[in-house]
Amino acid sequence: MKTLTLALLFRDEKILLAMKKRKFGVGKWNGYGGKLDEGEMPIDGLVREIKEESNLNIPKELCKELGYIDFYFNDKEEWNQRVIIYRIDNFVGEPEETEEMMPKWFPISEIPWHEMWKGDDQWIPYVITNKKFKGEVHFSEGGEKLVSCVVK
Repeated sequence: MKTLTLALLFRDEKILLAMKKRKFGVGKWNGYGGKLDEGEMPIDGLVREIKEESNLNIPKELCKELGYIDFYFNDKEEWNQRVIIYRIDNFVGEPEETEEMMPKWFPISEIPWHEMWKGDDQWIPYVITNKKFKGEVHFSEGGEKLVSCVVK
């Protein structure tokens, strides 16, 4: 199982999400993060990915690890992944649109769940409330159908 990272950024009671413009997850709102380079520590990969996807320079010490989700794709096992989830507050700068991501701030009460991965509504509330968690999400139909989701 691959290990990836994901950060959700917050400011003034809003959450920063980015529309994925290409590759895996295209057309879905998500946080910033992604695959690790060979031998890269998760926190280093997270900071690198945020820079690549948003042009933000986020110091490692601002990244709070809250947990992880193991994602299983029943019909595409090569997509299975553990995603380490971080919360970031009080950072400096504004995200920029890149080739891969288009950023947008959302009031927490207006998160576009219907345009995100199914099951995100089960674990993102833990990040919003700054609580530690772990979970498991199972998909079928290439990630379009949620089979099960357990977060605790």
